Amino acid sequence: MTRSELPLHRRTITVTAYAEGGDEISVEAELSDVRPWAEPSAGVVHRMVLAVRVRLADMVIVHADADMRTFPHAECPLITPVFDGLTGLSVAAGYNRAIQERFRGVSGCSHLHELARVLGPAVVQAAISANAGLRYAGEQSQGPRSTAGVLNSCHIWAPDGVGLRKLDAGWVPGTGPRPVPPLRTFEQPGPGSARTSSPPSSAD
Repeated sequence: MTRSELPLHRRTITVTAYAEGGDEISVEAELSDVRPWAEPSAGVVHRMVLAVRVRLADMVIVHADADMRTFPHAECPLITPVFDGLTGLSVAAGYNRAIQERFRGVSGCSHLHELARVLGPAVVQAAISANAGLRYAGEQSQGPRSTAGVLNSCHIWAPDGVGLRKLDAGWVPGTGPRPVPPLRTFEQPGPGSARTSSPPSSAD
């Protein structure tokens, strides 16, 4: 079987986050569907953006905006106000369940729902990066343990996993090399241990 050099379809999702002062971040997710083989005027099928502003102290969305820039039907943008319903949701707890209930299926748009789903973990990572940057700059960070949204997300952040045990042993997210060294490094600190400050890392 041979594969054509020209793709049939390309879906791209990008997420970009920005600091908004010291206590909030803005995160923008963009989805595009492209048919590389089509004429330029018909090549872009979807281009949609979902943006949120998040308060770092409690990881609550304080503003949300959905924008359809390229879409197949004239009526598609009529659903965008529904995604204002992201406002007030906590990204740290119950987020996936909430967006399923509010935006899945005929209650929303499948592509904007996909962006809402992607935004959850992306916001968590952006918040971790924001806190790491604050600590590296010697400023007060939000949520000093940096675990909001990552607890129970993988084997590292299980209740008895190495992530929490490293924190208890003295690891400070945003310091030390990447990847973060094994737990024994923190349990038996010594010369050249991982507690030496270096450019920001994260609790991912």
